[in-house]
Amino acid sequence: MKQSNDKALKMNAAVERILHGGEDSAAAGEPVLHVVLVEPEIPPNTGNISRTCALVGARLHLVEPLGFSIDERSVKRAGLDYWDHLDVEVHPNLDAFLEKYGDRKLFLATTHGGVRYTDVSFERGDFLLFGKETAGLPKDLIARHPDTAIRIPMGNDPALRSLNLSNSVAVVIYEALRQMDFPGLI
Repeated sequence: MKQSNDKALKMNAAVERILHGGEDSAAAGEPVLHVVLVEPEIPPNTGNISRTCALVGARLHLVEPLGFSIDERSVKRAGLDYWDHLDVEVHPNLDAFLEKYGDRKLFLATTHGGVRYTDVSFERGDFLLFGKETAGLPKDLIARHPDTAIRIPMGNDPALRSLNLSNSVAVVIYEALRQMDFPGLI
């Protein structure tokens, strides 16, 4: 019973940190990568991406509005008991995110990208942006960053839009980590 209570207390603290700012990101140190989900809509995708970020040491950025709640009750119900191991930052909107991090190296994952994700050089601290499941990233954002708009090669059947968001994130994260020789991973 004590172990269960300890786990619940850790999860509550993690949710509070996520919802109310907690530790400043700059003070927390530079993560290997930053994964940015712009207006994610489907909780299981974000859950899978969260797990991947926690396991590889990437910071997850969630850009609101979200299509789901990340309050304590919702996180617990979704079984996201590893959130106490996740480095996550929530931004009220894309403009607020860009105001804070827009001067950093941003790679925009999009089906409209002109460069394959394997043809760019990733470095520690890079930001990987992914759009919402139904619409992707805003076209004006992509237009402002054409040199870093990357794509995952796929077939051209219009009935098959793209890979699942959590699969796309995993593909790009692991290519970036491969290029860096999997820092800190065994």
